[in-house]
Amino acid sequence: MAEKKPSEVAREALLLLAARKLVPTPANYQTVYCEIAGTPAAAPFPDEALRHIAQSLPARTPEQRKQKDLLKSAIDQGKWGPVQDALIAYATADTASSPALAPAAIGDAVRNAAAAASSNALTLEQLARIIENALPALGTDDARFSEQVAQVLKLIRQPTADIAAVRTMVSNFSHRLSFTAEDQAEIRATLLKLLHLVIENIGELGADDRWLTRDFDALVAAATPPLTLRRLDDLERRLKNVMFKHIEVKGRTLEAQAQMRQMLASFVKRLGYMTEASSAYHDKMEQSARLLEQAGSLDQIAPLMRSVVISTRDLVQDVSSVRNELQSMHEKVDAAEAAIAKLQEELNAFSAEARHDTVTGALNRKGLDEALARELADVQRRASALCIALLDVDNFNCFTASTGEATGDAALSHLVTVTRECMRSQDTLARSGAEKFVILMPDTILAEAIDVMTRLQRALTRRFFLAGTEKIVITFSAGVAQLSPTESGEEAIERADQAMYLAKRAGKNRVLGA
Repeated sequence: MAEKKPSEVAREALLLLAARKLVPTPANYQTVYCEIAGTPAAAPFPDEALRHIAQSLPARTPEQRKQKDLLKSAIDQGKWGPVQDALIAYATADTASSPALAPAAIGDAVRNAAAAASSNALTLEQLARIIENALPALGTDDARFSEQVAQVLKLIRQPTADIAAVRTMVSNFSHRLSFTAEDQAEIRATLLKLLHLVIENIGELGADDRWLTRDFDALVAAATPPLTLRRLDDLERRLKNVMFKHIEVKGRTLEAQAQMRQMLASFVKRLGYMTEASSAYHDKMEQSARLLEQAGSLDQIAPLMRSVVISTRDLVQDVSSVRNELQSMHEKVDAAEAAIAKLQEELNAFSAEARHDTVTGALNRKGLDEALARELADVQRRASALCIALLDVDNFNCFTASTGEATGDAALSHLVTVTRECMRSQDTLARSGAEKFVILMPDTILAEAIDVMTRLQRALTRRFFLAGTEKIVITFSAGVAQLSPTESGEEAIERADQAMYLAKRAGKNRVLGA
């Protein structure tokens, strides 16, 4: 094989740089050029490490300052010969007048260089960890990118990593990373658009079902950026809920449609029978009319009239029977329509009440169980804190006994309104008993949760409840528990409940930590 000319190698090197999407730096060009030419690549000049050494050298005498400047100039030129000469001249500078000066300076330089090398190693390890932590978000679809990541990590973690080579490879990696990150962002945005399209399509299919409106609005809200794992879990739960409702309605609708088809088939059958009976009666009447025209006496007319009366009576009976059957069909249709309407009402009530308390609008026990399961999963996934507060309205039974249940319900609704104003968007409020409420506070430690409940008590003293014209301050006793790694949600609620009873016994209107 003929040896390539330098100009041909240069052209191929440029093409290969473009094909590999490498930054056209001198180091990259030299590596690719040597690869095509088949010559060993020269080790890169360690200018960064040498500059650290030169910067660390003290300049205590004019001669040392001169040699230090010469060393920096040699490093900028990238030539080993001048670097070596400058270092030797620096080491022997003014040794006659200060024999201990040169060894001390060299020792300081070595120590400073070692410290710089240790700092570089620590920085490189941090860079490697940053790259590894970012990989799960970028996926593994791009094989070339995965290969480049492995090469970067291998080079960074070498015991004696070349800073210049690391800088070059990280620059190339950063260039490739930008493309991969843009692709991932575009994929995420496209998937989100498809999800919105699916939700809108389901919404259009169920546009006439009022009981689905709330779920569709919640789905759209949950699928709106910024997305979090908690919101995605909520979105998954709501999608399953909508699918369950659609399946139930579809089954009931298909059943009603089958009944309608049966009634329609019976109606068509009876209509055909009526048509045949009417046609036969018409033929009988025509035949009787011809015989009457030919009759010459009453004896001949009498049998014909009896036959006409019998045929008419039979037709009337058939018509009456068909009328009764059609009336029965009509009643069945009305019953089917009433059943479907009742189903719609039941589903509407199910959508509103399945997970929410009808009096206060807070989550009910079922909604609390689902929210607690979701928070526990998030705690396990992120190893985060979760506090559970259980509050009980003070003297509520006496209050309802004197004012009535309706006023008591209004007071609880007032408490829920004020509580929601003090809560964060990620907190959850549920009614767990007649006058008991549970508040889930994710990413909150015990001391912070106690402060939140104390602020809620102060807010209720400012926002009094009006029972007619009487101003009433609602107070509560509360217990707060922070979930421990070894307990379940129910156990944490039980600890909060015990702390709440201690707060009651201590004088009410108190908040105690479990």
